[in-house]
Amino acid sequence: MTGRLEGRVALVTGASRGLGASAAVALAREGAHIIATARTEGGLTELDDQIKAVGGSATLVPLDIKDFDAIDRLGAAIFERWKKLDILIGNAGALGKLTPLAHVEPKMWDDVMAVNVTANYRLIRSLDPLLRASDAGRAIFVTSGLAFKCWAYWGPYSISKAALEAIVRTYANEVATTSVRANCFSPGPTRTKLRAVAMPGEDPETLPHPDEVAEQIIPMCLPDFTDNGGVWKYDPKGLFKQF
Repeated sequence: MTGRLEGRVALVTGASRGLGASAAVALAREGAHIIATARTEGGLTELDDQIKAVGGSATLVPLDIKDFDAIDRLGAAIFERWKKLDILIGNAGALGKLTPLAHVEPKMWDDVMAVNVTANYRLIRSLDPLLRASDAGRAIFVTSGLAFKCWAYWGPYSISKAALEAIVRTYANEVATTSVRANCFSPGPTRTKLRAVAMPGEDPETLPHPDEVAEQIIPMCLPDFTDNGGVWKYDPKGLFKQF
């Protein structure tokens, strides 16, 4: 461990696989204690083994991100144990189905919005006091280039990511005079299950591994990262600000 996040507490949603798991391990390697949430207990157990392998520690919280009351309970539990939260990684996401907007089933629309939009609002609602209690609270939410590209047939996903970015910009303006900073991180095409479902004919070996992408989230979590309300993008040459 290099220790840049020693003593800090980080919550990662959607942490059982993909970018979420890689981000949790990367944060743990830097010394952060990880609060890892996901629906699958088996995936969380595997993550715990990976975190221990890099010398880190984790608290595992099996949680369906659509259980909004559970998010409130999580905030209360974090307050009870740590009295603060230094880092929030809002990574959990849902793709839905690729289909014309006129063909989108209402339940699928509601599910995508619940995961990609409402859950992140509820995280902010529950965890804002804890982020403010940190000396340098950092909230990073995973977005997508489709938030502004708006490709045909990607409606629910694209629209939900645009809404997420609006939430984060709004929150960033509200915390501008505090020590909290809120930003979006756009990973781009990454070797994840979500990408494989969306692009089944694509060779995953042509895409960066989530471990590579997650390393660029780390600088955004540091106390000396002071940008607020931006969209930061992964690039093999280094993290850069997109908007």
